[in-house]
Amino acid sequence: MTYIKKASSHFEKLLESSLKRLEYIKSQGDFVDYSKLDSIKIGVCDGDGIGPTIMASAKAVLNFLLKEEIYSNKVKIKNIEGFTIENRARCNNTLPDYVLEDIKSCNVILKGPTTTPRLGDSYPMLESANVALRKELDLFANVRPVKIKEKNIDWVFFRENTEGAYTFGSCGVNVSDELAVDFTITTNLGSYRIAKLAFEYAKKTGRKKVSIITKANIIKKTDGKFLNICKEVAKEYKNIDVDDWYVDIAAAKLVDEQSSKDFSVLILPNLYGDILTDEAAQIQGGVGTAGSANIGKKYAMFEAIHGSAPKMVQAGLCSYANPTSILRAVVFMLNHIGLLSSAKKLEQTLDICTDLNSKIKVTGFKDGATTKEFTEYVLDTLQKINIS
Repeated sequence: MTYIKKASSHFEKLLESSLKRLEYIKSQGDFVDYSKLDSIKIGVCDGDGIGPTIMASAKAVLNFLLKEEIYSNKVKIKNIEGFTIENRARCNNTLPDYVLEDIKSCNVILKGPTTTPRLGDSYPMLESANVALRKELDLFANVRPVKIKEKNIDWVFFRENTEGAYTFGSCGVNVSDELAVDFTITTNLGSYRIAKLAFEYAKKTGRKKVSIITKANIIKKTDGKFLNICKEVAKEYKNIDVDDWYVDIAAAKLVDEQSSKDFSVLILPNLYGDILTDEAAQIQGGVGTAGSANIGKKYAMFEAIHGSAPKMVQAGLCSYANPTSILRAVVFMLNHIGLLSSAKKLEQTLDICTDLNSKIKVTGFKDGATTKEFTEYVLDTLQKINIS
């Protein structure tokens, strides 16, 4: 019984923190209107592992594309130091105070991959920096597009970013030596706002179908709530077709050439969104090809969808890392802050540079181009391209 009382006390504290978070969400104002800002500050965090390598590429491209905006102070780029696993471990803090202060001084963040310690590592068991930032900045929507023209695939995933199984990912409890319990959280408001954002996106972009992905037949309370609220939001959009899928079947349908083209906008809880978007990126050509947007009302963060690639680091292959994912994230960021022309120019450039027939290919190994060589190819192409 002592075990149960201790676990119950732990659970009570988590519930209290969840209720406080819900009140914070309710207090949020409107989305930032970047067009009304005198200057937009972009915070750049290199991260660790292959992060500094691919972020060097992103910074070179940003400085080229935004040369005029930077010169006129319409855009300011701030390099944020200390967001490495080594420093976070030294501080024993996923988000060291001075790093978080620098991040919050910016309007948007371009973030390189960060290492999350695993059981058996030499690092303290810190929470994922991504998860911590999404919660701290209330970045409730993770938006990931995947497009493959030759397969007629054009998907946009709206992953709920601050709830679900990741809310207390590092706060589970060992009830005894033989029993461990983790927790998943779903709120009405959290589900509503991701659904609303997804349906509004579909409406504005002329997309005719939205698919809701859950496991509500088994996870009846939390997934059931998510599904029901999404369906309630759907009633406001009479011209959009809505269906729902269980996550295991949806994962299978994404790789089925007959059904994959039928998906358009997908709404998913946190864990399923993480898994299916990585699967989708692999279908597109690998996680190195896909960027990610994390959207909140006050802040936004843009990143590659892959991790810090410790195996590449150990193999001495950092200089061969593919920067395409973070460069795709730059496209999303530029669109988000209203620099549409620069976003379109970079998007078209990346389409050329990553084409199957492109003259330079990054493989992640020594048989392919280095990150620097690919970046130079991108910059050269940017200078030549005319926006169509």
